[in-house]
This record gives sequence, C-alpha cells and structure tokens, in this order.
Amino acid sequence: QVQLAESGGGLVQAGDSLRLSCVVSGRTFSIYAMGWFRQAPGKERDFVAAVQWGVGRTYYADSVRGRFTISRDNAKNTVYLQMNNLKPEDTALYYCATAPVPSALGARASYNYWGQGTQVTVSS
Repeated sequence: QVQLAESGGGLVQAGDSLRLSCVVSGRTFSIYAMGWFRQAPGKERDFVAAVQWGVGRTYYADSVRGRFTISRDNAKNTVYLQMNNLKPEDTALYYCATAPVPSALGARASYNYWGQGTQVTVSS
C-alpha cells in the first residue's frame, strides 16, 4: 500500500505562484514515477506533469510546460509542483498519484494510488 497526502493549494490571483507538495508513505520502493493530475468541475481528470522517481526525468502537458515544474525529494519522499504565472484555466482539484511500472505516464490508467486532492483556484 502507498499513501499520498497533497497540500499547498489555495486561492490566488492570475499571475501568482503556488507550490503543491505530495508526501508519499508506505511501500515507496514500489514507485516508478509520480504524477500530478487535475480535474475541473464537469471535466475529465487531466495529466499535468510526471517525474521518474529514480532518475528524475520529467514530463509535462503542453498547457503547463514552461510555467510548471515538477520535482522530487527522495529523502523526504515528497514530490512538488511549482506553478508559476497561474491562469484562471488552471483552477482545478489537483491530485498526485503513483505509477508502479514504466508506462505511458500521461495516462490515468498508468497510476495505481491517488491522493485526495488539493484545490487550486485562480481568480482573474
């Protein structure tokens, strides 16, 4: 079992920054990669970014590339999502998740454990 706990969400204005954190506990040795997804009301849960737990290779959705940065601190079992130049369309519930094996990291089906989410709201 793996447990995930997100934090760092909030209400900000367009152009502001936020950093989300996701603390991982449990069977962390079984993790291949960590991902961030987001879901706005009435929409699908979409891929945002992912990072390979071991080598640190990163992946981004086109909509956030250049504004968001994913990173991990293996010693703290924590993955971060630094979000800069936030836009109203970034408003969503943000989830972190674990992927156990090499796979298509942009796909929800590649992830087996999910956190409860942290809300990010960006006002214009």
